[in-house]
Amino acid sequence: MFLDKIALILAIIGGLNWGSIGLFRFDLVAFLFGGSDSLISRIVYILVGVAAVWCISLLFRDTRAGEHA
Repeated sequence: MFLDKIALILAIIGGLNWGSIGLFRFDLVAFLFGGSDSLISRIVYILVGVAAVWCISLLFRDTRAGEHA
């Protein structure tokens, strides 16, 4: 599903950003969009958070629904 892929991409971006914060104390989103308090950065953070919540549903989906036995 298209939304699943978008959510996964955003969650990966968020994970990589958190990794860079943990390893290098460098927030790429804040750097690119004018600081962590800027409106654009906050929107990106919100989108990443919503995407992560969406990705939780991927854990509980039956991926074998289309397979024939």
